[in-house]
Amino acid sequence: MKYFPLAIAAIILIGIQACTQKPASMHPGSGITEKTILATIDSLTGRYGMNQKAAIDKGVRQAASLWMTIDGTEAEFQSFCLANYQGDPAAREQLFRKLCRGFEILRGYNSKINKELLKPLHLISEEEPGTIDELFGAYNPSAHFTDDFFANKIAFITILNFPFYSLSEKTELGPQWSRLEWAYARLGDMFTARIPAEVQQNATAKLTTSENYIANYNIYLGNLVTDEGKTLFPSVLRLITHWGLRDELKSHYADNENGLKRQQMIYQVMKRIIDQSIPVEMIDKNTFQWNPYTNTLFKDGKAVASTPEGQQRYQMLLDNFLAMKAIDPYTPFYPTFIQRKFEQEYEIPQEEVEKIFVDFVSSPVIREMGKLISRRLGRPLQPFDIWYDGFKSRSSISETELTAITRKRYPDAMAVEKALPDWLMKLGFPRDKALFIASHVKVEPARGSGHAWGTEMKGDVSLLRTRIGANGMDYKGYNIATHEFGHNVEQTITTEMVDYFPLYGVPNTAFTEALAFIFQKRDLILLGMQEKNPLKEHMMALDNAWSCYEIMGVSLVDMNVWKWLYNHPDASAAELKDAVISIARDVWNKYYADVFGSKDEPILAIYSHMIENPLYLSAYPIGHLIDFQIEQYLAGKDFASEIIRIYSQGRLIPQLWMKGAVGSPLSAEPTLKAAEQALQVVK
Repeated sequence: MKYFPLAIAAIILIGIQACTQKPASMHPGSGITEKTILATIDSLTGRYGMNQKAAIDKGVRQAASLWMTIDGTEAEFQSFCLANYQGDPAAREQLFRKLCRGFEILRGYNSKINKELLKPLHLISEEEPGTIDELFGAYNPSAHFTDDFFANKIAFITILNFPFYSLSEKTELGPQWSRLEWAYARLGDMFTARIPAEVQQNATAKLTTSENYIANYNIYLGNLVTDEGKTLFPSVLRLITHWGLRDELKSHYADNENGLKRQQMIYQVMKRIIDQSIPVEMIDKNTFQWNPYTNTLFKDGKAVASTPEGQQRYQMLLDNFLAMKAIDPYTPFYPTFIQRKFEQEYEIPQEEVEKIFVDFVSSPVIREMGKLISRRLGRPLQPFDIWYDGFKSRSSISETELTAITRKRYPDAMAVEKALPDWLMKLGFPRDKALFIASHVKVEPARGSGHAWGTEMKGDVSLLRTRIGANGMDYKGYNIATHEFGHNVEQTITTEMVDYFPLYGVPNTAFTEALAFIFQKRDLILLGMQEKNPLKEHMMALDNAWSCYEIMGVSLVDMNVWKWLYNHPDASAAELKDAVISIARDVWNKYYADVFGSKDEPILAIYSHMIENPLYLSAYPIGHLIDFQIEQYLAGKDFASEIIRIYSQGRLIPQLWMKGAVGSPLSAEPTLKAAEQALQVVK
């Protein structure tokens, strides 16, 4: 399932890039000499004192690194700095508040514009979206933001007075900073690259195209047939890949009669999607029948010719890579998208993230879990058992029973929206807080799997766009909606309950995923169904560890695909397809084959995020680790007050946020240790 509209994610990624304290000459186009920089620093230091020299040096040098000949002469640069540096603390704070007001207005209303323009692509309506809708959806009203604010010099005023601090500096100095000092530092993250508007607009357009491709990639499972020509699924069952297919597969662990056959058929469909041999006639169409094992298409019981999809899935991925790579020359301090994603956005180096994942998926604890799952299933593991769902309390409750409940309660988006305050109160939120948070969330029927789209200014609403069928919300849609609502709760707390605009939000997307997971696990509570399993805590530990194992492998594929792309920038879509499948099989063979007893499985390449949301997948396993640490901390405490306290910290760096939240840094050890202890009990 996807959680944030990608056009906005792209703007954030490419509009706010990190830089370190480098000589001015390193930035292309800079014409400010070291002599002028030193003279400017000396003049300002003489005016405001030696105690401000370090701050002056940082601000002047960073401003000089981005000053181009079109911005003025060296003399004009020096005059600008002397006129606009605010050495008086009160004057600087006043400037800070005025900048925050302007930026919040601009970002907030630009976000609202995007939400409206993308409605035809995101929401169910009587009209199918056409080319004009895609063109409007691809339009980025913020595309000229960076250019405009360097041109009017507001960007330079910001840089000069609120310079950027590197991750190492934030790590060292952050624990001693006040909330205001943290807000100053985060404001310094805003203008550290000058990316042409047309380059940003191209990236937005490519992301929007791939998002729309995935949003309409549905399979009618009732049109799948066995070798005997029989169907295994209801005729009306239309599921999006990969989310819907995966969740349908997971739902059949409680089906002892036909569950395994259905799971095997879904996996066969997934493999056809991965290798692109799936007939285009079966993508979001229900005119034909299809045997995914033989890859034969039927019409009225007779075999007919079909057209394989070919390379389109991988062309989308390639187009996104090329769009992100086009940004590289304008971000010399982090010259690849991989670095920008991990070192700037996640604020955890890619190598460190990869090591955490590799160590986890290699753990002996996981091998023991695989043996336990095999015993519980009464059969050898199959590749799709990476989605084993038997540790959840609801695994013994039939999907049909749960869907009957959700369809009755939630026939449409309005019914879901009306239920939100009650959901919160069932989790312990006081009535006033529940009504306040729910009033800042609007529910809309999604065309795709749905997403949570936050706001960037106080007083606005977050969107919960969720999939609701003609007969109401089925259990899969409800379960996803509870996840998305967790995002909405985070989005509301981190906007409405955070003190300074630059601190709105969370350290990175993994932290909002953590709260979404926490809400999703309580979906039965929200239905008023009490869990009575005495092994609940141990089962949750096993479920979390197995979920980490699954998604970390997917993330390793994603990271290695992007490394391959940078090593093969001229690759064709066909070559990329072969590389993705090869990488997926390689990761499987290294870390999964010994657990599952089969080699060369491509299943880790099925995730749609890889196609539409570049390098987002790593947020999930990090989110699972955060989720588990928070869950352990919450035990025995007031859920609602702690969630508000934890998330109102806002956008600190990850490890400092974690220490403030639960008293310890981010680590995989608690998850593995708890799973190891649970194994002894559950056995």
